Amino acid sequence: MSAPDIRGIIFDMDGVIADTVEFHYQSWVRVAEEVGVTFTREKYRRMTGRTRDVNLAIFTEDLDIDQATKRSWQHRKNQYFLEHIANMQPGDELPGVLALLDDLAAHGLPVGVGSSSRNARPILQRLNLIHRFAALGDGATVVNSKPAPDIFLWVAGGLGISPKNILVLEDSQAGVTAAKSAGSYVIGLGDETLEGADALLPSLEGIMLSDLLVQLAQAVIV
Repeated sequence: MSAPDIRGIIFDMDGVIADTVEFHYQSWVRVAEEVGVTFTREKYRRMTGRTRDVNLAIFTEDLDIDQATKRSWQHRKNQYFLEHIANMQPGDELPGVLALLDDLAAHGLPVGVGSSSRNARPILQRLNLIHRFAALGDGATVVNSKPAPDIFLWVAGGLGISPKNILVLEDSQAGVTAAKSAGSYVIGLGDETLEGADALLPSLEGIMLSDLLVQLAQAVIV
């Protein structure tokens, strides 16, 4: 098998560009404490990389409550999350992200964002990174969210690149599954248990395009 022909990179948002995964978790914890329900990191793990509606369904799956109450909790959680991101500023991106974006730009490689979060755009604006991405797909862009491939297919189309020539950087199982279903390559970040990723890295700190390509080539060439 020949080395992958990578012509574009798609970043997930939460946990890849910014450490907003913890913001989501803390916001749900705050709601759980206020309404008196149990919420664990194990349950939250099932929510990462999914849309807010899927997350609400998981959060309330064992509770006999009406839809209006569920929606009020969802709204409360999002308000708490917005409080977190309101304090974000340039420099709050995860280690290695800015250097990698600079390196990708120097190599003329188009980059996009494929996120399940409807807050992806304001987060990128707070970080002053939105101009770095030629295509941005978020939780409002497609009907079928991760683990369906739709978001990555949409962003690849926005970049004008075939999904088979795309490398996706993801930190969630839903995202890895979505990327592979789209026909793209994917490097999983942070979580050694991610299934289906072509390669795994602890983070993007110190990582350049050449490192990504080496990791990918070592994984797929047999």
